[in-house]
Amino acid sequence: MRTSIAKRVLSLTAVVTAAGLISASVVAQEKAQSLDQLLQMVRSSKVAESKEHQQREAQFRRQKANQQALLTQAKNTRAAEEARSAQLEEKYKEQELLVQQKRQQLDERMGSLKELFGHLTSTTGDLRANLSTSLVSAQYPGRTEFLDQLISKMDSATKLPTIEEIERLWYELQRETVESGKVVKFTGTVIKPDGEQVEQEVVRVGNFNLVSNGKYLELIDGSKMAELVRQPSGKFQSEAANLQAATSGFNAFGVDPTGPTGGSYLKAMINSPSMVERWHQGGIVGYIISAVGAFAMLLAIWRLIALSGMSAKVNAQLRSSTPNTNNPLGRVLAVAEENRGVDGETLELKMEEAVLKERPAIESGLNLLKIIAMVAPLLGLLGTVTGMIVTFQAITIFGAGDPKAMAGGISSALVTTVLGLCVAIPTVLMHTIVNGRAKRILHILDEQSTGIVAESAERK
Repeated sequence: MRTSIAKRVLSLTAVVTAAGLISASVVAQEKAQSLDQLLQMVRSSKVAESKEHQQREAQFRRQKANQQALLTQAKNTRAAEEARSAQLEEKYKEQELLVQQKRQQLDERMGSLKELFGHLTSTTGDLRANLSTSLVSAQYPGRTEFLDQLISKMDSATKLPTIEEIERLWYELQRETVESGKVVKFTGTVIKPDGEQVEQEVVRVGNFNLVSNGKYLELIDGSKMAELVRQPSGKFQSEAANLQAATSGFNAFGVDPTGPTGGSYLKAMINSPSMVERWHQGGIVGYIISAVGAFAMLLAIWRLIALSGMSAKVNAQLRSSTPNTNNPLGRVLAVAEENRGVDGETLELKMEEAVLKERPAIESGLNLLKIIAMVAPLLGLLGTVTGMIVTFQAITIFGAGDPKAMAGGISSALVTTVLGLCVAIPTVLMHTIVNGRAKRILHILDEQSTGIVAESAERK
């Protein structure tokens, strides 16, 4: 009997221990010495756990009561807010009706002023757009801020412009018109191409151009002045400097007629490449054409000088009866003197031989000039083809939507074509002139030699 009771007690103890009903601190502090002591410890543990459960149940009941109170409070708050919302909706409807009545009353009282304010708004907007790009704003900054405020007030349904503001709008219109016809000097901040800001004297030519120290300026952000990175040619810069130094009278000055609209003409003019820049666009082929053209000009000038001197000596020989060997005609006449007693056929052959000896020196360089005149256009065509190849490669890489990607190849193509023609045309003209001089000398030699042979035949 005691054995069975002990077994039950041991099994109950194991179950309680596995469920965690016995605290670890009690087990660690005390150890059962007998089964009765163990049973007593279990009974004490149950009593402690029962008290703990009762405390938890009481806490749960208190929390439930608090939650119920909060729920009731929330419901009351919702009901109050719903009632307040209904009141606000009613008040909003009343206020909306009142606003409509006030607006109708305002429209009735404004009458023709409403149309006037519409014109004022339109005029103010146009003036603001003009002043944002006007060069006069460089001298009188801050005018657009007033116009912005005036437009905002006139667009508002609760504000009206004052008489002073309307008068100032009229004043700004008049001042813009008057200042557009003046040439004035003022001191302002100029932004240099390197980013440095310098205070210096600026000359404003109406609403067309701004210049300072011989440099043209541009307007940035409606009030800032900056030197153009690329300037017009030296003539326009010197005229700008003279205008700034002048105190009265008339002075020549290059005015950009598109200044009031942004100065597009001046920008297009200064962004156009110069002759040297266009020449460099021709690339290697352009340099070769230029070198060939320079050689052709030097050769033509040299031959023209040489033939001119030779022609002068031949003309002097025509007026002299004594042969002089410093010119082709004198040397031909010397051969005739040396062969005075020979028969006509022999003399004719000797004279032809003498003329043939002089021909290479007289016609020297003519064939080379002719070849250059023919090759120069071909070199230009080579540059054209090369430039178009570059253009097509750019189109393949970047597409046809970006004109800048094609500009380099097209410029190179066109420049080489122009260079080829510029070399070929003068070379052809110089060849014609030089060839004419040479043929004239050869014609004199043939004429004199033929006359000498004829006289010899008549004597015999």
